[in-house]
Amino acid sequence: MDSREDRTRTTYLLVDGENIDATLGTSILGRRPRPEERPRWDRLLQFARDRWGQEPVGLFFLAANNELPMSFVQALLSMGYRPVPLAGAPSEKVVDIAIQRTLAALADRDDDVLLVSGDGDFLEGVEGLLDGSRRVGVVGFTEFRNHEFNGLVPRGLECIDLEYDVEAFTARLPRVRIIPIDEFDPLEFL
Repeated sequence: MDSREDRTRTTYLLVDGENIDATLGTSILGRRPRPEERPRWDRLLQFARDRWGQEPVGLFFLAANNELPMSFVQALLSMGYRPVPLAGAPSEKVVDIAIQRTLAALADRDDDVLLVSGDGDFLEGVEGLLDGSRRVGVVGFTEFRNHEFNGLVPRGLECIDLEYDVEAFTARLPRVRIIPIDEFDPLEFL
């Protein structure tokens, strides 16, 4: 019996919304995403729940810059997320700082962690969680995730695609990806 089954665990879902939004807009769409093109964040919570069979705590980190986007905050709250609005000096990457601190704090706990970002700034924090006692995953766009995360897969890191694995979007994104031959459907190209 897996030792995870005999105790209550939590999955901490740490969302770097800025990273996902920037990747989606700049690298995939080439423009600012329209509301219907953004991820369905409730699907991500459900995915976390289903993936590891435990209730997730969704922390959504936001750079508020002294202005709280109340409609978005209310939407996050209604889905079950805990918004983490942050402010700092213009030169500070407040979301990155907060996520790095959260990863460090989680190293002292035995909870599971899903980081929703492809940012290499989190490599050290994620690597510190790979101690064999917890599940750790990175969720994002496979082709835009920092490639150094791949080196952590043999140590137990799960790499999860936000579109293909989580199915967080209502329509297919215009992505070019390497297709495993078992998944190739010629009808998608005809």
